[in-house]
Amino acid sequence: MILTPAYTYPDQLPTALRQQGYAVLSAQGTCELAACHASELAALGQTWADLPPDAYLKDGGRYRRRRHACFVVDGDAVQPMPHRAHWQPLEYNALHGGMQRWFEPMLPQALASPAWNALLLALAKQSSALRGEQPWYVEAHQFRIDTEGGIGRPTPEGAHRDGVDLVAVFLVNRQGIKGGETRVFEASGTRGERFTLTQPWSLVLLDDARVIHESTPIQPVVADGGEAAYRDTLVVTCRAGGFQGG
Repeated sequence: MILTPAYTYPDQLPTALRQQGYAVLSAQGTCELAACHASELAALGQTWADLPPDAYLKDGGRYRRRRHACFVVDGDAVQPMPHRAHWQPLEYNALHGGMQRWFEPMLPQALASPAWNALLLALAKQSSALRGEQPWYVEAHQFRIDTEGGIGRPTPEGAHRDGVDLVAVFLVNRQGIKGGETRVFEASGTRGERFTLTQPWSLVLLDDARVIHESTPIQPVVADGGEAAYRDTLVVTCRAGGFQGG
């Protein structure tokens, strides 16, 4: 059974994040938040077709492909940073923490998309509403989780925090799969919510200090159906003070 999330209007995001630590936008809400067109987001989504395998999966899986890029967003300026390793402490990622993971960089055509800077500026603005106006150190990850091995795990590390201020998870596409349920829990309580993003470019925003999150494994709807079965997401994190790992 697919549980539809309760969507928040873009102008209510700061209130929702303060009250419950997370909020979900519909695809239309994402367009309104970033002041961009659905066609621009759809064009950006085409760049997920060329993601290289994640060579760092410690569970031995081959179900994840990804690219990575870093930026500093200060006011209305988006500054791409030199390519760098992605690093998290073990405190936040027990499976892959403590590793310098050099993922392949995002491609120029993705970063040149008319929607790209609009998305980053919108997320930085929400981060400033949450934590105060300041430069934001932004990491972006393009993910494709496939089911060629029978099952794909969007979050093999389990329920976790990312060690940042704001986490944004966009569903870019899902094809021929079941599962992929989003679960959000209070970091210091018992309350939890579960729902499934199904609209391309719908978005869940998370106050990383207050909640932990995970996505459940995915499986193909039809075994050996011949059609590729996968889930594409864009994860963007905003952090104050610098990138993790210095």
